[in-house]
Amino acid sequence: MSEFNELIKESKPTLVDFYATWCGPCRMQSPIIEKVKEEIGDAANVIKVDIDKNEAVARKYNVQSIPTLIMFKNGEPAWRAVGLQQADVLVAKIKEFI
Repeated sequence: MSEFNELIKESKPTLVDFYATWCGPCRMQSPIIEKVKEEIGDAANVIKVDIDKNEAVARKYNVQSIPTLIMFKNGEPAWRAVGLQQADVLVAKIKEFI
């Protein structure tokens, strides 16, 4: 998880999708996240974190429901949403932090 810690410390925003492979809404969120990555390009980091493989990180950021999306900037959580989010909403939110 050192890569995760380095990414969230960057000055450019990092959108983190906390998910689980068994979660239906998370599976629906996945292609949306890919679309956001394409649209945003290098302007922001967009990553996925499997809560079952990274329980300590999920606990640290109080992820209790999934999918949970958290935007980090300079190492701090700057925005969060729980539940399925649409690409246009996520792109607009990322642009606010660029």
